[in-house]
Amino acid sequence: MKLINKKNKKYTQIFHLFTEEEWTKSNKNYNKNISSFFSGKKYEVFIHTDEENIVYLIGLGTSTVQNFEVQQVAVKFSQTQKDKLQAAPTLVLAGFLNEKQFEEFVKGLLFGTYSYPFDKKHAFWNTKFEIHFENLSQKKLDTISSKAEALANGQTACQEWLNKPANLKKPDMLSLFLKNMARKYDLKYTAFNRKKCEELGLGAYLSVNQGSAYDAAFTIIEYKTTVKNAKTFGLVGKCVLFDTGGISLKNPDNMHYMKSDMGGATAVIGTLIYAAEMKLPVNIVAILPITDNAISENAFLPSDVITAYNGKTIEVLNTDAEGRMVLADGLSYLTKNYKTDFLIDLATLTGSSVRMFGDTCGAMFSNNDELKNILIKTGDSTNQRVWNLPLWDVWKDDIQSDVADLKNISMKPIGDCIIAAKFLEQFIENHPKWAHLDIAGVAFGSTGYSKEKAATGFGVQLLADLIENYH
Repeated sequence: MKLINKKNKKYTQIFHLFTEEEWTKSNKNYNKNISSFFSGKKYEVFIHTDEENIVYLIGLGTSTVQNFEVQQVAVKFSQTQKDKLQAAPTLVLAGFLNEKQFEEFVKGLLFGTYSYPFDKKHAFWNTKFEIHFENLSQKKLDTISSKAEALANGQTACQEWLNKPANLKKPDMLSLFLKNMARKYDLKYTAFNRKKCEELGLGAYLSVNQGSAYDAAFTIIEYKTTVKNAKTFGLVGKCVLFDTGGISLKNPDNMHYMKSDMGGATAVIGTLIYAAEMKLPVNIVAILPITDNAISENAFLPSDVITAYNGKTIEVLNTDAEGRMVLADGLSYLTKNYKTDFLIDLATLTGSSVRMFGDTCGAMFSNNDELKNILIKTGDSTNQRVWNLPLWDVWKDDIQSDVADLKNISMKPIGDCIIAAKFLEQFIENHPKWAHLDIAGVAFGSTGYSKEKAATGFGVQLLADLIENYH
């Protein structure tokens, strides 16, 4: 999207932004009847036309509008007006916006172009569409443009892969996409098949993969900066492409939504794209243990005892608690083989976190106050919120097994998202800065672009902002 610091004499299309206060101040410049229809409230849009041009009056709400709310307004505007918008130079009038708010507005316009399957037919992706804005220098506008496009590319890839139906995202299809992505952005790509995983002892991951008709693809993607002494972020994304629940079969009523069980991985993929396009001065090691959780004569069974990569044995009491099995090996492989400053895993892990928070925020667990506080702050500013939950050792009693070191669930009808986090903690090999984000309720839900539940893109802006600002 081209952003240009100039103002022509004539425009066929103008976006005029108002807070309620700004509208009160300047509504006398417009036909007085408009105030019956428009007052600057959040999400309000009034289209004012004459022979020369079309003016979109866009309401942002009160003057205390937060940055992410500017993005929300732009997303909704982009979605709802897409059939009317022209691919033409467009004047944006919003002198009261600061630089960050204008950036959020531009991001929102691009995010709002997404629908499944994604194409760039929206006017905002047309090369003839330009935004003319006089209040910021061309240099600042160029930076905003590249950031917004990079983030839109990352978030779009995240949503696209999460929305794909199960038959369009088999392991080999995702692997091909990741290989091409690595080639495009000069990332290091490594994938271990089933034979290699057996040699390495990735037993927890393989236990889930053994029922699959598809070969294992325990995938490692590395983004490296040339900046010396840069911080390294270790990211692990749950990448279960479809989750039947395995032998502990899920209820069929909403099983079609289980195409969304790779929400942690798609957030990581989107973040890698953003980091690579922006050439962020950090290193990222991302592990995506790709598999489905299928039912077959080879599938793992309740009561199986599995040996994980770090040597710990796990009694499987429920094969639908498979996410923590693949993450266990992802976490311990990463910590044993790479030196990272931060370790973050993301997963659509438990129904428990959905029952607790619905679609308002993700459940967060962390062993480090600094990381915890940064994630809360970043979540609040991006509106991809997380809420901290305890990792007290009292919960460890619930994962003690009679026949193994650990069991994969507690069998109690309480606190499963905490149990899962406590389980994962046994595989971080004492990493001092770890956070686990259970995003089951927020990665997939109600969106402005779909009738059914669909991908929200949760996690990409959270991680991108975190990595960009805290390296």
